Amino acid sequence: MNDDIINRARKYIAPALVFHTEIVAKSSNGIYVEDIGGKVYMDFSAGLATANAGHCPSEVTEAAKAQMDKLIHSGCIFYYESEVNLAEKLARITPEGIEMFFFSNSGAEAVEGAVKLARYATGRQGIIAFTGSFHGRTMGALSLTASSSKYRKNYHSLLPSVYHAPYPYCYRCHMGQSRIDCKTECFDYLERILRYQISPQEVACIIIEPVLGEGGYIVPPADFMVKLRDLCTKEGILLIADEVQSGFGRTGKWFAIEHCGIAPDIMTMAKGIASGFPLSAVGARKDIMSKWAPGAHGTTFGGNPVSCAAACATIDKIEKESLLDNAINVGLYAINRLRTIAENHTAIGDVRGLGLMIGVELIKPDGSPDKELLERVMKRCLENGLIIIECGIDKNIARIMPPLTTTESEMKKALDIFEEALVD
Repeated sequence: MNDDIINRARKYIAPALVFHTEIVAKSSNGIYVEDIGGKVYMDFSAGLATANAGHCPSEVTEAAKAQMDKLIHSGCIFYYESEVNLAEKLARITPEGIEMFFFSNSGAEAVEGAVKLARYATGRQGIIAFTGSFHGRTMGALSLTASSSKYRKNYHSLLPSVYHAPYPYCYRCHMGQSRIDCKTECFDYLERILRYQISPQEVACIIIEPVLGEGGYIVPPADFMVKLRDLCTKEGILLIADEVQSGFGRTGKWFAIEHCGIAPDIMTMAKGIASGFPLSAVGARKDIMSKWAPGAHGTTFGGNPVSCAAACATIDKIEKESLLDNAINVGLYAINRLRTIAENHTAIGDVRGLGLMIGVELIKPDGSPDKELLERVMKRCLENGLIIIECGIDKNIARIMPPLTTTESEMKKALDIFEEALVD
């Protein structure tokens, strides 16, 4: 049966779509996924950082079913309550000042909308993103993405007036500095872009992932983020926080940028927003969003009533079960345990993260990335019932990103499997 479904998929589904495993899933619940042969896996990919409240949470499925009995689609023809309810909830949990929302279907769509909004509201064209960033694969979002050249291959020319500055990747500093000697030279590089390549008065926005996702699960220094906020304020540049992967409790706060004590002007949200139902949002300050004239942007399926109902239930579950606190506590346990493991395994070069967004960088004896080892580790983990996936340009960084419902005992079991898989 496994091979039959996979063969049928390969016959009819475009090969551009890459599956991380050959599991054929039958059902899922919480942190667990069962395949059609009855084998159960701990899903530490959380459906690509989407099942933050766990797979198939009953509160969410019940809310979706109830909404399906009443209204499935609007197409912007009429108003409906679940969308308004969600906007009100988001206004309460997003960083200060984010108070109006535009709903769409995917993270890339949200990024497209955010960039369009920034250009429309400022009348400027320039966009600055960061090396290592992943913002999506549609043409505008792809122009910002710089986590690997493979995503751009055969798609040029891309969006004009886009510039990239180095992301503050302290373990492998783009500027050749060590953590001890660092004086945020990467920020100086950003300022040189504004001096030599494009005037600040022409820049509409700077877009950044408050924790780098696809690029390596990298946590930037807080002082870098504060400097970035100050620069944007000074020059009238809109700061966009791309929270598609880092949002909805993934880092132990509703949104990762909160760890830095700053607020963006615009933000993008998706993945964990609705427990797997397709939904995303652009959030912005009211004075910015109000400049977007009627018809300047639109959608047919965005803000689907069922997805919005699922998102409301997801937020309620995260709050009711204190899953932000759980992400902090279980994440701290995981980081401490992984650093202890690293003391006995020189193949672990770095352990970093916030909450349950943790990266484990595997290296060779000379310090270079060890993609092959991670491939072996992931395969061994899968054989023993643990799903983990990779990230980083060299694909040598293991992502530890289970649902926020993960208990300490479940984390211990998963890390036991991971540690055993490290042994050759």
